[in-house]
Amino acid sequence: MFKKRRSTPGSSPATLVPHLVDGKAIKAKIQVVEYDLTHFIEKEFTEVSEVIAMLDIDKVTWINVDGLGDLAVLESLAAHFKLHPLALEDVLNTGQRPKSEVADDYLFIIAQMVYHDQKLELCGEQVSMFVGKNFLITMQEEPDYDVFEHVRERLRSGRGTIRKSKADYLAYALLDSIIDHYYPVLEKIGSDIDELESRLLLNPSRDMVQKLHEYKRGLTQLRRYVWPMRDVVNSLLHDNTVYVAETTKIYLRDCYDHTVQLMDLVESYREVSAGLMELYHSSVGLRTNEVMRVLTVITSVFIPLTFLVGVYGMNFAPHTDDGKPLPLNMPELYEPYGYVILLGVMAVIAIIQLYVFRRMKWL
Repeated sequence: MFKKRRSTPGSSPATLVPHLVDGKAIKAKIQVVEYDLTHFIEKEFTEVSEVIAMLDIDKVTWINVDGLGDLAVLESLAAHFKLHPLALEDVLNTGQRPKSEVADDYLFIIAQMVYHDQKLELCGEQVSMFVGKNFLITMQEEPDYDVFEHVRERLRSGRGTIRKSKADYLAYALLDSIIDHYYPVLEKIGSDIDELESRLLLNPSRDMVQKLHEYKRGLTQLRRYVWPMRDVVNSLLHDNTVYVAETTKIYLRDCYDHTVQLMDLVESYREVSAGLMELYHSSVGLRTNEVMRVLTVITSVFIPLTFLVGVYGMNFAPHTDDGKPLPLNMPELYEPYGYVILLGVMAVIAIIQLYVFRRMKWL
C-alpha cells in the first residue's frame, strides 16, 4: 500500500541510487509544457538536451519527469537548473516527510500524493517540486498515474488565471490538486467504515477485524502525510521568499484550510475505527452472553428432570421375593401407566420453568 525506501545506512551524503519499482529501474519519461497568456506547447522528450534547447525564459516551463530510474536525466536537469545533490537524494529516497526548503535558485517542495489505483487499492507516491522564477520541475515515482490531469486541462483550455500567472501559481495548482485528491480517498474509507460498522452489529467476524486493522493502518499513514502537508502550506504562506508571490499566497490560504479539514477527517475516522474495535469486542461479548444464557436455561430445565429420572432409575423393589411388602420402597414402579404419568409430570415441570423464565425475561 505505502512503500518506504531509504539509502544504504552509512552511505555518504548526496549518494544517488536509482529508484526501483518492483526491482526494476523505470526509464524516465519527460513531459514539457511551456505557456504564457497567448502561447501553449505540450511535448514529450527522452533527452534533457532537447528540453534545454526549447526553454524560453519569457514563458513558464513545466518539466514533469515520470520515473526515477535514470540518473543521467536527473543529473542533467540538476546541472542546468543548479539543483543541489542533497535535494536529488531526497527525490530518489522516496517516502520523505512532506517539506519545503528555500535554496538560492529555487524553492524545493516534497509532497505525498495518494489515490486509488484501478484495483481500488490505496496507493501513495512522492512528488518532488523545484519551483523557480519561470520554471517548475516535478519528479514522480511512477508514470502510470498522477492527480494532475485537471491542471493540464486548465492549461490546455486556458481557463482561469493559470495561464496568466507564473510558476509559483502552477506549483500551488499542483499542490491543491494533491490535497484535493485526499478527499475521495477519505470518503471511500469513511463509507467502507460505515458499512463495516453495520456488519459488525449484525454478524461480527474475524475477517472484519482484519479489515478494520487495514483501515487503521491506512489512516495512520494518511495522518503522517496530511499533518506535515499542513506545515508545508503554512510555511509557504509565511516565509518571505521571492519564489511565492503575494497574489499566490491568497490561494494558498484556501489550500491551508483544506489541510485542516483533512486533518479533522483523518482524526474523526481514526476515532471511529478505534470505536469499531471496541464495538467488535462488545458484540462478541454480547453474542457469547446470549449463547451462555440459552445454555444455562436449557441446563436449568433439565436439572429437575434429571433428578426425577435419577430417582426412578434406582429401581428399589416394593416387596420381597416372597411377597412381603417393603415400606417406602417406590410402589410407583408397578403403577399402571406409571411411565406415561412420569413423562407427563416431567413435561409439565419443563413448561412451568420455561414460562417462569419467560416472565423473568431470561428468554
